[in-house]
Amino acid sequence: MPLDLALFVAATFLGAFVAGVAGFAFGLVAAAIWLHVLTPLQSATLIVVFGLIVQGYAVWKLRRALDWRRLLPLVIGGQIGIPLGVELLRWLPASTMRVAIGVVLMAFSLNALLRPKLPPMVKAGPMADGGAGVASGVVGGATGLAGIVPTIWSGLRGWSKDEQRAVFQPVGVTIFIGCALWLGGTGSFDRDTLRLFLIGLPALLIGNWAGLKVYGHLDEATFRRVVLILLLVSGVALALPAMAALRS
Repeated sequence: MPLDLALFVAATFLGAFVAGVAGFAFGLVAAAIWLHVLTPLQSATLIVVFGLIVQGYAVWKLRRALDWRRLLPLVIGGQIGIPLGVELLRWLPASTMRVAIGVVLMAFSLNALLRPKLPPMVKAGPMADGGAGVASGVVGGATGLAGIVPTIWSGLRGWSKDEQRAVFQPVGVTIFIGCALWLGGTGSFDRDTLRLFLIGLPALLIGNWAGLKVYGHLDEATFRRVVLILLLVSGVALALPAMAALRS
């Protein structure tokens, strides 16, 4: 339907724009609309494919800022945590996990938004970074939100906005790929999904380009607020549907 395609393209642009500005949340934004006009399988497949394009391009642009000594503990820890997160789904109801993670995200982001400044709260070394990586993998494997924990951790470490993105985006990409492999691949890329991919690709590229342009004009305080608001939205998006599922 023409209206469905228009909504699909608009959601693709918006998700790519937000990811360009903040460095994460493409799937969160796009899926909120996609799931009304696409099948769950198409939505999941396109989130993986489009998400990797958006994040991969951003990582390539940040390649000169990458600090592998800082990244490796988080990347290795993330790959360790992914199967733990997937396995948790066998033991705990997915809705319970999503509510718990969503409540933590809401509490953290609201507390941080209400504070005028968030000074560096964590002085840590490779071991602590590795632990944060494991937590990132667990949350990614259990919820599919690969960038949430590394985004929070980068903020707590007190790094600048460029340093944060040079950490949480590469870590998110590796966790995203690992989740896709552990969960059985990226889905069925059939003819209809390929057609949607080709239709949405221009909107994805334009939206990401526009978002990166806006990001370049953000100061540290504004970037922090954008990230915290998106974390708050992520928490609400996780917790409310899961609470409704637990009640039903």
